[in-house]
This record gives sequence, C-alpha cells and structure tokens, in this order.
Amino acid sequence: MKTLIALNQQNLSRLPSDIARPTYDRGRLTTGIVHVGVGGFHRSHEAYYTDLLLESGDAPRWGICGVGLRDSDRRMATILKQQDYLYTLIVKRPDGAVETRVIGSIVDFLMGCDDPAAVIDRMAHPETKIVSLTITEGGYGADAATGEFDATHPDARHDIDHPLQPRQVFGYLTAALRKRREQGLPAFTVQSCDNIQHNGDLTRKMLLGFARLQDAELAEWIEREACFPNAMVDRITPVTVQSDIDYLRSEHNIDDQWPVVCEPFCQWIIEDRFSAGRPDWQNVGVHFVPDVTPYEKMKLRLLNAGHSVLGILGSVFGYQTIDECVGDDLFREYLQRFYDLEATPVLDAVEGVDLDDYKATLLGRFGNPNIRDNLARICLESSSKLPVFLIPTIRENLARGGSVRYAALVIAAWCYYSDKHADRHGQPLVVTDALKDCLHDAAKATREDRLSFLRIKLVFGDLANDERFAKTYTDMIDRVYRTADVTEHMQALMRDED
Repeated sequence: MKTLIALNQQNLSRLPSDIARPTYDRGRLTTGIVHVGVGGFHRSHEAYYTDLLLESGDAPRWGICGVGLRDSDRRMATILKQQDYLYTLIVKRPDGAVETRVIGSIVDFLMGCDDPAAVIDRMAHPETKIVSLTITEGGYGADAATGEFDATHPDARHDIDHPLQPRQVFGYLTAALRKRREQGLPAFTVQSCDNIQHNGDLTRKMLLGFARLQDAELAEWIEREACFPNAMVDRITPVTVQSDIDYLRSEHNIDDQWPVVCEPFCQWIIEDRFSAGRPDWQNVGVHFVPDVTPYEKMKLRLLNAGHSVLGILGSVFGYQTIDECVGDDLFREYLQRFYDLEATPVLDAVEGVDLDDYKATLLGRFGNPNIRDNLARICLESSSKLPVFLIPTIRENLARGGSVRYAALVIAAWCYYSDKHADRHGQPLVVTDALKDCLHDAAKATREDRLSFLRIKLVFGDLANDERFAKTYTDMIDRVYRTADVTEHMQALMRDED
C-alpha cells in the first residue's frame, strides 16, 4: 500500500503529474484580499478565480488571508494551516469526467475570536485593497421588520461599546477603516460574495448603520470613501463529504483533509466600483458591468428559485438530491413550466443572455449526477431564501394577473414540510432554519386555519391578505394535506394548463 502524500507546500512536486498545482511562487505573494467566512463556496469561487489569475504570473499582490470570526471556523483554520493553506478543488462534470487541481491563492488564516487585533491590523494594512465576505444572509444583521441594522443584537451592543474587541463583521470593518483613516490610507473595498440581491448595497447599509452608532464622523468618511460593488455569484458547491476525501486518497494518493467539490460552471458578474484597486479578474472570466441588477435578478429568480422549487417538492416526495429530482421527468417538466409561466414573464431583459438557453443550462447543471447536491442543504434557512427567490415572483405575477399556481403548490408543500418534519413516507426531514419553531407552530395550526402559515409576516408580509393568492394557496393546502404525494398535484396542475 502506498503512503499517502500529505497536501502541503513541500509535497507539491510529489503530486501525480495529472494534478494541476500552483506554479507561481507562493512565497512572493502579498495579501491584497482579506476574506471573512472561508467555506466551500469561497474556495470554489473567489479563491479559484484568484488562483487562475496568479497562475498568469501578473498578480503577486492578490494573495488571500482567510478570517474566521467564530469558534466554528476553527476546524477550517486548523486544517488549512496544516496544509500550508492549500486545498484540492474537485470539478465533477455531468459525463463523469473529473478535473482536479490544487489551489494556492489562500496564504494565511486568522481567527478573530482568538486575536481580534490581528484581524483588524490585517484589514487595515496598506497592502489590503479588498475585504470580501461570505457570511450568509444571517450574518448581515438586518432587522427583518425594518431592513435596518439590528442594533439590539447582543453582539452588536457589545461591538458598539468595545470597538477594539468586536464579535460581528461590521465591528471589524469599522475598526479597520478607522485605523486606515488615521493612517491616511484609502478605504478598502468591501466585496460581498454572498448570494443576496444587491449584496453590495446591503453591506453598505449595514456597515453604515453600525458605524453611525459608534462614530458618526467615521461613518461619513466611510460613506464618502469606501466602495461596495454589487455582484452576482454562481457555482454549485455541495458540502464536502467523506467520500470526496476518500476519492483523493484512492485515486490520487493525496491526503487532503478538506477538499472542495463543485460543478464546472462558474460565473461572477461584478459592478466595476473599487476604492483601492482590484485584481484583473476579467482576464480569467469574471465580467465587470455597470449594473448587475438584471443578472442577479435572473439568477435569483431562476437558479435559486428553481433550487427551492425542486428542494421542497422533492423533499416531501422523498428524494434526497437535486439530480434525482431532475432525473424524474415530472419534476423536470414542472420546473420548466414554473420557469416559463411564472418566473420568466416577470424578468427584465438581460444583455447578452438568451433566457431559454440559460434555463436549459440550469436544468443540465441541476441534473449533474456527479454533484448530487443534497436537498437538505438546499432547503436550509428557507425562511430567508424564499422571500428573495420566490415570493417576489408571486407578488409581481399577482400585480400583472399572471400565474401563481406553481409557486403556491411549493409554499403549501413547505407548510407540510414545516408541520410534519417528514416526507410523505413519514421519514424524518432535517429542518435547519432560524424560524424553525415559528414555522412549525404556524404550519401545525393549518388544520384550524388554512392561512396560518401564510400569516407569518416575517416571511410572507401581507400575502395572506391577497384574495386571489389566498384562494389559490388554500386550494393547494387542501390538496397536499389530503394526500402528501405531491406528484399527484403537480400532474393535476400541468393537466389544467394543457
């Protein structure tokens, strides 16, 4: 039996010849990017693009320093440090082909909960030009009712009173920007890489909301000097599982304790607004545009909404992965009709994109049997996803007199999911959601009040007061609770359309 090759800088030359690896001198890299929230997506996306650019030999100042703010980030920090911040990207194609490359763009990792001053200093360092974020929707601290920064959160209160010992990302950003202003340095760009509509605008609003509570004069400087470009990000990146680690060991003799698996498709569209310079990412496939709005709306209403449609209906039916759903002709046709009848009619024109081609590409991506994206992952935190991905489409169709039946069945199935926490066979479903108890209680009350789930204002706003949607939704609730076999109701909807 061969001895496994531990992934680290010293062993790069020992890796199999068919494994791409950094050829640039990582020892010469300086940290131009500090990234908060190093997970699978960052490593398959921003770090991947930056690695491609570093391979061109013309960008040594764009190394990445990862940052973790919570103790839950410690395992990632430990593994990356042991591996000299190298990791393996496993790209799985639909035809079964696999492309494997070692990524070297991350050069350091700091834990804010251990040493907040070190993180603040790194952000404030003259070499740092961009601080990027993948902190998930919940990390932005927006009050669900007002949309403003939630200053009542205990961590926010702590950060306002303890500016040099922050816990939340906005405390770190504010402290670092204060230090840069004091040193006469330009503000860095804050680049959100999260899957949120107008992510740059949201980041700006939340940071300024926090900064004003701590230092109004500094907030004015940030508002004037810092840039927050909106961006659309896209690459399906499932959670790494043990079989991915085992694959590298058995196929390539590589011991990587936390590789990343992703699909071949990758897209990043960014508004070209940076306050301290940026990498030439356009040379490796990133698109810079004046306004990202139509692109992000297309992606959120089609890709992300499509994920939720299949994720919720497929989970209740008993499927485990997204490719299983797309492999079922009924689910595939249902999603296609949702796209054509409800989502596409309320989209704006997108320059350079044929929407029919884009939708066909999505179905192909979802059906990749080698990605096997788990439905439990897709459905987690649905209470924050559906108000962005699906409910705006419902509202716009109600306003224009368009179809809402396909989306209504998804909402009714989500109610059943939240009520039973089980699929139609009674097998338990994982529910990971900040509003889990609220969703469950409202769904459980559906037996007495069929609109109770729809009355959750944090999720649906006043949608229960729309007479047409309320009637359509209660019809779907009656169907789903009569028999949880969603395929029966999916077929009935499509027969009615024919």
